[in-house]
Amino acid sequence: MIDIDKAIAATVKTGKVYFGANSAIQSAKTGRAKMIIIASNCPKEIRSDLEYYCKLSGIPLVVYKGTSTDLAMVCGKPFIVSALTIREPGDSEILRLVEAAEREVGSGGGSE
Repeated sequence: MIDIDKAIAATVKTGKVYFGANSAIQSAKTGRAKMIIIASNCPKEIRSDLEYYCKLSGIPLVVYKGTSTDLAMVCGKPFIVSALTIREPGDSEILRLVEAAEREVGSGGGSE
């Protein structure tokens, strides 16, 4: 299993990442993100907007188990991070996280 904290840190260091809810929503609307990660305490209206636009664009949305402060610490930033947009994963294997989750969901049966 992939350690999400290490994967996020590697992505921030080596990939192309944008911080903030506004850029996450914009990236979800335009379909330019590879993945969007939100903190567990992300405001409800932002979360619902992101869920909607990510579903329309087919972008995976991952809810980080920690708070926005925890997410900021993993990213090495001195400000809170409620949303993180990944445009390029760099040297990290964070996109495998989605593949593993899809396999788990896919094995459960059901239709889309």
